[in-house]
Amino acid sequence: MHLLHVMAHQSGAPKTIGRETRRRVWGFARPYRSKVVGFLAVVTASSLLGVVPPLLFREIIDGAIVAGDRDRLTVLGLLVVAAALAQAVLSFVERWASAQVGEGLIFDLRVALFDHVQRLPLSFFTRTQTGALVSRLNNDVIGAQRALTGTLGTVVSNAITAATTLITLFLLEWRVTLLAMVLLPLFILPARRVGRTVAEITREGMNLNASMNTTMTERFNVSGAQLVKLFGRPDEETDGFADRAGRVRDIGIRNAMFSRAFVIALTLLGAIGTAIVYWVGGSLAISGAITIGTLASMGVLVAQLYGPLAQLTNARVDVMSAFVSFERVFEVLDAPNPVADAPDARPVPEATGRLAFTGVSFRYPAADETSVASLETDATPGEPGRIVLHDIDLAVGPGQMLAIVGPSGSGKSTLASLVPRLYDVTDGSITLDGHDLRALRQDDLRARIGVVTQDPHLFHDTVGANLRYARPDATDAELDEACRAARILDVVRRLPDGYDTVVGERGHRMSGGEKQRLAIARLLLKNPAVVILDEATSHLDTENEAVVQLALADALAGRTAIVIAHRLSTVVDADEIVVLDEGRIIERGRHPELLTAGGLYADLWTALVRGEATAGD
Repeated sequence: MHLLHVMAHQSGAPKTIGRETRRRVWGFARPYRSKVVGFLAVVTASSLLGVVPPLLFREIIDGAIVAGDRDRLTVLGLLVVAAALAQAVLSFVERWASAQVGEGLIFDLRVALFDHVQRLPLSFFTRTQTGALVSRLNNDVIGAQRALTGTLGTVVSNAITAATTLITLFLLEWRVTLLAMVLLPLFILPARRVGRTVAEITREGMNLNASMNTTMTERFNVSGAQLVKLFGRPDEETDGFADRAGRVRDIGIRNAMFSRAFVIALTLLGAIGTAIVYWVGGSLAISGAITIGTLASMGVLVAQLYGPLAQLTNARVDVMSAFVSFERVFEVLDAPNPVADAPDARPVPEATGRLAFTGVSFRYPAADETSVASLETDATPGEPGRIVLHDIDLAVGPGQMLAIVGPSGSGKSTLASLVPRLYDVTDGSITLDGHDLRALRQDDLRARIGVVTQDPHLFHDTVGANLRYARPDATDAELDEACRAARILDVVRRLPDGYDTVVGERGHRMSGGEKQRLAIARLLLKNPAVVILDEATSHLDTENEAVVQLALADALAGRTAIVIAHRLSTVVDADEIVVLDEGRIIERGRHPELLTAGGLYADLWTALVRGEATAGD
């Protein structure tokens, strides 16, 4: 149980539902104000109709029966039926209106959440547990949906019903009504404590469910499943999952017991209140102070009072637990986005692709600058990261290749990630055709930059859909042209369904070389002005590397190219080679110059030649 308290603490959620949360929920509901007003009007009309039958019963007993008037009895009976039918129609309209408001609001919330998350910087995703994030976007949004479409509608309906019933009771006999109201505090006060307890239990359950989602997301993708099998750990994985699932089970039992005990207590209070009304009212009827019809009417109204009160009090518990979902959703919506378009961001003019780095330094942001603590395994805010790039000055233009080499961890990929603004520079600036990247719209900027990484990502979709992700309106002829240039067309044509063949999760049904060439074809469809190759051939065998190099030659022709490589043989013809070490440029020049200089580049080249010679032996 200690783990549950730690997780609840890490969530950062308050123990009660704050005014700010309620204000923000209402903010999302503002576009539906007219429907909310209509819903309230229908609920009020339905509640007023609800007190009509008890009053008609009074007239039936005290009027029609006592006078022996059958015609009047028939009319009153028909009015009771008419009131019931009208109330049924209003109930249907009420449910439709509440569903319109609730489902519409949740649609807006879900889209806003998805839009915000996908625009967050890459650093958010490197720190966030994917399963926990998916849980927020699914389970918590569904919890909020239930609160709006069910619970809140019930709260409003029962509140208005209780108020109209109480007023009617008071008008019929104020003394009995006052006695009935003595029990009202016993309905209201326990709800506050039980509501807080259930809300905390709900938070614990949500945290554990998010943890299980994370486990399933990591273990059930192809790479995770392969790792579990290769290390022979299925039993340990099952035991760990069962432990968390058992905790969720225990929380569910606690929640059920709290809720059931609460309902039973409210039911008993309602029965006691009804008995008091009949005892006191019966005494008044025996003394002649009220009529039998009034007593019967009040008995029906008391049942209508305590029923909504019980539901209303229980609904408060449900609302508090359901609003936990809103808190968790808003927590993600509030995630900071340091890499956002400036208010005056400009569209990118037709780019030639000339890039310039001026005095660029960079550090990775701290956790509290870019992520949500409860979505991380290590939720400590942390200090800003160390500087990983120092005072970088570079320039490269159309038709030129800039190669970046250096030991692992020297900052090569970090430097390349600054160009499409996956991160923003800490100091200095990067310009595209003289325009600071931070002054340009990100969508336009990224449309002019193409990237091929050492492990390109393919969606679990068809070959055609993966290619058209770069340009949705591409024709089959344009797909053929791009695949031909990427040296992959013959492979696609041999597939069982051609472009309609599903590549599998992360493209696992394709070989490494085939995935690389599909990624190059996708890049060619995008037709960017700037191309970044990040270790694009490092994981390929010699045969595949040769084919991919031919494809890359077409991809780079006439474009600004930044190439990151461990295999120095792939960059010997670069217009400039920059050698990074610990985030600093320590050498720069062409291949022959750097070999003659005898520095780190020469050492790396010697190690490469020695390694190839050893492999050849």
